[in-house]
Amino acid sequence: MASTRAKAKVGPTAADAVEELREALAGADITLPSLAVDLGSIYDVGLVDLGRVNPQTALNLAAAVRCEGR
Repeated sequence: MASTRAKAKVGPTAADAVEELREALAGADITLPSLAVDLGSIYDVGLVDLGRVNPQTALNLAAAVRCEGR
């Protein structure tokens, strides 16, 4: 018997978010080498793994976020 509950898409997928974030970061000349979809996620939309970065990349990311917020 088919499920009577239809799964509704609740938002963007993790893959969509990774692509958008990668493009935005590239515009700020920032690279997160480990940026990826978390394939171990148990959630339907997935999670984004930002990975580990060196201190300078973290500072560059913080500066980019601050500038965008103004």
